[in-house]
Amino acid sequence: MTAETLDEAIELQNRVEYGLTAGLHSLDADDIDVWLKNVQAGNVYVNRGITGAIVRRQPFGGWKKSAVGPGAKAGGPNYLVALGDWTTAEASAQDSPADEVIGFVQEAAKVAGLDDAARERLTRATHSDAAMLRSEFGVRKDVSGLTAERNVFRYLPCPAVIRLTAGGEVADLVRVVAAALAVGAPVTVSLPDRRYAPLVEGSGLELEVLTDDAWLRSLASGPARRVRLIGGSASAVYPAVDGRPDIAVYDHEVTEAGRIELLPFLHEQAISITAHRFGTPNHLTDAII
Repeated sequence: MTAETLDEAIELQNRVEYGLTAGLHSLDADDIDVWLKNVQAGNVYVNRGITGAIVRRQPFGGWKKSAVGPGAKAGGPNYLVALGDWTTAEASAQDSPADEVIGFVQEAAKVAGLDDAARERLTRATHSDAAMLRSEFGVRKDVSGLTAERNVFRYLPCPAVIRLTAGGEVADLVRVVAAALAVGAPVTVSLPDRRYAPLVEGSGLELEVLTDDAWLRSLASGPARRVRLIGGSASAVYPAVDGRPDIAVYDHEVTEAGRIELLPFLHEQAISITAHRFGTPNHLTDAII
């Protein structure tokens, strides 16, 4: 396949339903920058081959239909997290949430009539989210620190659905929506009726109202999705979608921990860049990533 421009090449590359690895060869820093901002793949490579990922150096796993379940990368910092289950405890991290998150939580708590204990839980949760964004999810890391090759691990906002079932708690809905807002992920909030719609309207997130049965039918016939399920169980979802591996359901108890609650709204991406030219070190991408 050929393309006349880099933008056209990226469009062709991203058009497929899979996104395991992708590569670009270029000595133009601007082109590399554009490609890294737009390519849809879990492992991406610049000026090197696109096979041979090494555990820890290039944690391995794809996007879209190249992922099964939550998509935590093998050899990455979240692989064991995805294999466990979680219950809540009081969060102790302290950091300053974004004004958008604070405003949403305060208004939603007022509209929902949440009690003081629920408001305190939400405050602790948003502080935990902010702390994790500052220390882990909002930073890029190269833990290998090689000279001839840069291996950068980063997180990017991931499209997802927050589904409140008929038995879900409104305080849990507010907490999870706050996590999505903190990340800046393009999220759809799916509700069983319009009772809690005013909490979402004005947040900038997409809203849909479907009964549980109608939502399951919509999920089964729709695209690959991540779902943060509130008040239900994945055991009721997977049979309805015929066990589709590209439907990832997070159904654990809603927690105060940013380390857990931010993950459904984040893509992991490993970037590997050759940092030399025929043995001579270069700094072509230092200012890019």
